[in-house]
Amino acid sequence: MTQLSLAALDTFDLAILEILQRDNMISQREIAQAVHLSAPAVQRRIRRLRESGVIRAEVAVLDASRLGRPLTLTVEVHLHDEHPQRTAGLRARILAEPAIQQCYGITGEADYLLVITASTMAEYEALTERLFGGDDNVRRFRTSVALTCLKVGQYVPLGDS
Repeated sequence: MTQLSLAALDTFDLAILEILQRDNMISQREIAQAVHLSAPAVQRRIRRLRESGVIRAEVAVLDASRLGRPLTLTVEVHLHDEHPQRTAGLRARILAEPAIQQCYGITGEADYLLVITASTMAEYEALTERLFGGDDNVRRFRTSVALTCLKVGQYVPLGDS
């Protein structure tokens, strides 16, 4: 996989990425018209962006609350020891848990920040037991329940906007 940096992307690449971030179902012909390139040129550029990892995935974004998962929770995880050998089990459990939408290793008082979706508090409690129960390296965790959602997304600003 060839790595591409922002410096390696030209204005056509950035315009294509801008369009795809907003709607990846748009046809390559429509993208070509919008960016003033031929459809084959757009196809080659998109293939290069995929192969280089600039485009990591193309997925459907689902509305969890409409699918019976109305709870969004953030969880700060505080560890005793951040050594990779001590955190390997927790990291494996986090990676294997589908209800965890995002996980960040963070600076500050906590070591990890999780974003979790759940259908009920009972389901969330069972999840925390699977993740943290019996792990003597987890000092504590603190949960916040989202009351409303102002914004969620994966949009990456590409220009001076």
